Amino acid sequence: MRTAAYRQAPPGDLRAVIGSTRPGSGSGSAPGPEWEWVIPLVCGIDVGGTKIALALGDEHGDVRAHERRPTEPSGDAGADLDRIAADVGGLLEKAGVARSELGGVGVSVPGPLDPERGLVLNPPNLPGWNEAPVRDRLADALGVPVFLENDANAAALAEWRFGAGRGTRHMLYLTASTGMGGGLVLDGRVHRGVMASAGEVGHMPVEWEGEPCSCGLRGCLEAYVGGRSWTRRLQRVTPGESRVAALAGGPERARPEHVVEAAREGDAFALAEMDRFNEYVARGIVALVFALAPERIVLGTIAVAAGEELCFVPVRERVARHVWPFLAERLSIVPAELGPRLPDYAGLGVAFAGLEEAGAEEADPGGSADDARDPAKRNRS
Repeated sequence: MRTAAYRQAPPGDLRAVIGSTRPGSGSGSAPGPEWEWVIPLVCGIDVGGTKIALALGDEHGDVRAHERRPTEPSGDAGADLDRIAADVGGLLEKAGVARSELGGVGVSVPGPLDPERGLVLNPPNLPGWNEAPVRDRLADALGVPVFLENDANAAALAEWRFGAGRGTRHMLYLTASTGMGGGLVLDGRVHRGVMASAGEVGHMPVEWEGEPCSCGLRGCLEAYVGGRSWTRRLQRVTPGESRVAALAGGPERARPEHVVEAAREGDAFALAEMDRFNEYVARGIVALVFALAPERIVLGTIAVAAGEELCFVPVRERVARHVWPFLAERLSIVPAELGPRLPDYAGLGVAFAGLEEAGAEEADPGGSADDARDPAKRNRS
């Protein structure tokens, strides 16, 4: 397998390439000033419960080729992973790219997972994937380094590198879709915590003995702003005469998207529900700002659908009232940018982050990876 290292570029072309041999013949010395980062093409794989997305791209976010297909888990993780490896080969062929040009693979997959061993641990929508050796199975099949992240961290890396987080070192990504998830990019590096469980922002308490959450606790942020929980509430409390009920075809069918549409039309019940959503999102953000002091917080899904006037403006105002001014002045709260392109970029973000970390460690075994992670020191679009 090719490993993360350096190769000298042609004269006058000051580059280093991951995937070859390090200068110094194994001496451990870092490359000299004539060496500079260049990352090769990588393949990103986003494995979901219903679909798999594959993309071949470069560090500027240019996607050479992409494919999507139904996941169709067979119940045999090994067979499923072999099929994914074959998909990668087909994507390379489609793009006219030789296998030798592939520098690495990044995989975004639902948790839980064990990143140290490269295993996926029994995800609910992938039968047969208990302790699935995703990293090693794909690395053996493809002959390149493979890097693994849970889907929330992968989405954060994608937005940080290719979307709304570009140019920052400290970014938080929050998304309220079915549940409430998040990913933390701190000092230019995804923060995983114990068993890759950092970023579970949906389970921060916003009411001590509040609404029950699917995790078994009460008062979690997800129980107030997650799509599933909010839908259950709406189907319980939506007035029959409201615009929300009319759009949904009855209170029992009400969903967050009906609230957003009705709020744009000025429906009183919908506006009150959006105010409640914004209040709890802001409470969660305030806790994160004091704990982590990010430069930027990127909000996805429901917040993006609601837009500036219904969501972002009131959330920013609430947060600014409840954090210290110097933190508020240095914080931007913005919508996610990648939208439906996120599955293509999630795995790419994982691959580039993994290669940079591996390459920085190879170049400076006793030091830090700051230069590789610093957005000011990388050629980024």
